[in-house]
This record gives sequence, structure tokens and C-alpha cells, in this order.
Amino acid sequence: MFKTYKAQAWLLLAPALILLVAFTYLPIGNTIWRSVFGFGVQMGNQASPENYARLLDDPVFWQVLKNSALYALITVPASIFFALSMALWVNGKIAGTGFMRLSFFTPTMLPMISVANIWLLFYSSEIGLFNAVLGWFGVSGVNWLGNPDTALYSLMTMTIWKEAGFFMIFYLAALQTISPDLYKAAKTENASSLYIFRRITFPLLMPTTLFVFVNALLNSFKLIDHLFILTKGGPNNATNLLLYYIYENSFSFFDTAYASALTVILLLILIVMALIQFGVIERRVHY
Repeated sequence: MFKTYKAQAWLLLAPALILLVAFTYLPIGNTIWRSVFGFGVQMGNQASPENYARLLDDPVFWQVLKNSALYALITVPASIFFALSMALWVNGKIAGTGFMRLSFFTPTMLPMISVANIWLLFYSSEIGLFNAVLGWFGVSGVNWLGNPDTALYSLMTMTIWKEAGFFMIFYLAALQTISPDLYKAAKTENASSLYIFRRITFPLLMPTTLFVFVNALLNSFKLIDHLFILTKGGPNNATNLLLYYIYENSFSFFDTAYASALTVILLLILIVMALIQFGVIERRVHY
């Protein structure tokens, strides 16, 4: 009888396991093998364990790594901050709550390609909305996407605008599960709004915050659609991110071995971040 149930369990798991192996573990294994034993365009006929040595001497790789780290360090906490702020705002009993919720969530429903084209119009140096507003105050136009000092931050602004509304929905749902009795008890003790948020609201939102944090961090490493429309990694690799650099090497330069090595580096970064998230941060989360 036990063997029968065990066989049934494996049969039920089989479809998911087959898909997981076929589309996750086999591609990972193939990527690692190709990064070590593949042939790179710049390596001639040599086997390419040296692909990893090339990383150390590749200035573009270090620039891309720096861009990706800065992109994540700014977009992730900013998206969480604005998402939580908007959720607290629309969770209150104020007029027009439904309209504001829809307004905050609307950017999420737009495809990234559409968003990139909209913001390309905003950032245009000649007919762009932002430069038109600056012109009202006598400020000369800014080349938002053509200046290495502003290009990456311009992309960050667009990303935060699009993602904050999506994460707001999760915070709003979590806020509505908190018992009102906790707030009534705190107000009975004359607790301030800041104290209530710090001691009641935010601790009870930590599971949601962890979920949002993980998704925002993953998005910061996988969102490359806007790069195709806005900058293509320029100017001078100022906006080039790791996943886009992998795409360039694989499909533009046809150097799949070096692209595989870059992919392994990205995989290692994600593994380290996962260990930090679920090994350190999750211990501070109370469910």
C-alpha cells in the first residue's frame, strides 16, 4: 500500500519535475559546460576556460557590473518606499480612493515596450515633456539619455514609476488583513502615528516586504526591454546592464562561450542574493 502511494506521488510530481529539469537544470548545466569548454569568437580554436580570465580584463564587464549594482541599490528600496507610501495613502478613508488606486496601478498594466516609448518622448532633448517644463523656468534643456551622468538615473526613474504601483497592490492587501483592534489599542495608549507604524504596521508587513524585495531585486537584473528602446546600453556603456551585455555578446557578437561565462556570473550573483534573503533577512520576518 505504501509503495502504491509513493508511486502515485511520483507520478503526480512527474510533469512539474520534467519541466523543471528540461527548462531549468539542463540549460544551467549546458551554460556552465559551454562557458568552460565552448569556443569563443575571440579565443580562436582554443578551449575556453580562459573566458573567466577574460572577465577580469574586460573593462566593459566591470562597468556593467557597477551599473547593475547601482541600478539595484536605488530601484529596489525606492520602489518599496513608494509602494508602501501609496498603499498607506489609498488604504485610508479619503475621497477618491478608487480613482487613486487605479491611477497608481495603471503603469503596471502597460507593456514595458510601451512604457519605454512613452518615456522616450518625455526624455527627448528637443520635444520632450521634461525639457519643456524646464524651459518654463528658463532652464536649458538636458540630454537625459545622451549624457552618461544622467542616462542611468533616467532609466531608474522610469523603472520605479512602473513597478511601484504593482508592489502597492501587495502592500494594500496586507494592510487590509491587519486587525483594527491593534490600532484601537495603540490609540488608547495615545501612541503617535509614527510609533504605530514603527511598532505595529511595519513589523506585520515584513512578510510582504520580503516578497516585494525578492521580486524587485529579480526585476532589477532581468528588465532589459527598455534598453532596446531607450539607450541600447549607451552612451559609452553608461546604461549597459548585465543581462543586456549577455544578450549583446550572444546575439550581436555571436560569442556564446563568453556570454555563457557572463551568465554563470549572473547566476552566482542571484544565488548569493537568495542566500542572503532567505538565510539572513527571513530570520527577522515574523509570520
